[in-house]
Amino acid sequence: MVDIEKIYKDSGALLEGHFLLSSGKHSPNYLQSAKVLEDPKRAEILAKELAKQIMDYGLKIDSVCSPAIGGLIAGYELARALGVRFIFTERKDGKMTLRRGFEVKKGEKILICEDIITTGGSAMEAAQEIEKRGGVVVGFAALANRGVCNRVGSHIKRKKECKLPEDKPFFALADFDFPIYEPDECPMCKEGSKPIKPGSRGN
Repeated sequence: MVDIEKIYKDSGALLEGHFLLSSGKHSPNYLQSAKVLEDPKRAEILAKELAKQIMDYGLKIDSVCSPAIGGLIAGYELARALGVRFIFTERKDGKMTLRRGFEVKKGEKILICEDIITTGGSAMEAAQEIEKRGGVVVGFAALANRGVCNRVGSHIKRKKECKLPEDKPFFALADFDFPIYEPDECPMCKEGSKPIKPGSRGN
């Protein structure tokens, strides 16, 4: 069994401070998956562990799709572990779009994969783009779950902020249930601290 929390800590990828998340919420903790995935062997190990969960569940998948840019390495390695093709969506003029000649067959079963899922907003944007083109989104996956959505095999209950559909499975290697605040309720802001925005949309 892979100890993903230890891997994040050993990689210097479990950060503490005052962070602005992609969802717009604030948190004293941040997971910098790029630091974990910079080691190809480590990325392969994590993807194989995630693939095992999915295969044990019995989910039929034709392809893996990730929203760029954060989910690209995790999604590619997961597709490789599952033996299926990999595609990705990316933002154009602020809208998640399938480009670069990628096509989706009608009825194609597609798993959406992120590095980390908090509310699942970006994953759902990718899912909507896939379904608009005739694909069928059969589930969601991530290396880490921020504790807002409930994943397969976890005791954590779904929170109202979760945007993933309740009728489709969500797979992740571990839950990181850190405090998350709305900006106007953030205790760190009230103390005069200003959040920084790491990750693919910051630094």
